[in-house]
Amino acid sequence: MASTKQRGFSLLELIVVVTISLIIAAMADVFMQPVFRQQQVNDAYNTTISALRRAHDQAAADMRIYEVIFTQPAFPASGTITVQQVGTGSPILFTATIPSNVTFHVEPGIPTSSTSAPYTPDGFGTGSNAFDFDQPPSGTGGSNVIYFYPDGTAEDALGNVNNGVVYLGIPGQLPTARAISVWGYTGRIRGWHLYQKAGVWTWSQQ
Repeated sequence: MASTKQRGFSLLELIVVVTISLIIAAMADVFMQPVFRQQQVNDAYNTTISALRRAHDQAAADMRIYEVIFTQPAFPASGTITVQQVGTGSPILFTATIPSNVTFHVEPGIPTSSTSAPYTPDGFGTGSNAFDFDQPPSGTGGSNVIYFYPDGTAEDALGNVNNGVVYLGIPGQLPTARAISVWGYTGRIRGWHLYQKAGVWTWSQQ
C-alpha cells in the first residue's frame, strides 16, 4: 500500500511568518498613531465645547446662573470641566474630563495678536493663558471661570461681560491645537482649529 506523508511548517518558515507579521503590525501602529492622536484631540474638543453649550442652555432652561470651572492638574491627571449651579449649596450639574494625553495649555507657535493677522480666536487675548476668560475691558484675562446667565450672556464673578478663550491640544504637537471662544454679550460659543496658510499658523473656525 502506498504510504501518505504529512508535511508541516519548518521552524524557519514559522520564523519568517512571525517576522513578517511583526513588521506589518509595527507599520500599522506607525500609521495609526496620528489617527489615534487626532481622535483624542477631537474627543477633548467636543467634550469642552459641549460642556460650555450645555451650561449656556441649562441657564436659560432653569432660569438660573451656571458656573463653568476649568482645571488642568499636573500631568498625567486629566483636565476637568465642572458645571454647577450658582446658589444655595451650588449643586454640580456634571463634571467632564478630557483624555489624559490632551491638556488645556497654550502651545508655542499659535497666533498671539488681537490686532493683526494671524489673530487670536475672535481677537480675544494674546494666546498666553490656557484659560483666558475675563478679557478687557472687563478684566485682565487669564480667568478659568465663566458664568452663564438666563438671558444668554456670559459674565464674570462681578457681573461684567466675560469674553474669552480656552486652549487645548497635545503638548509638543502644534497641529493638534484647538481653541473655543465665548462672546460675553451673546453667549455665543465658537470652536477653532489651527492650520497652516502660506506657511503661517492661523486659526480657522471649526
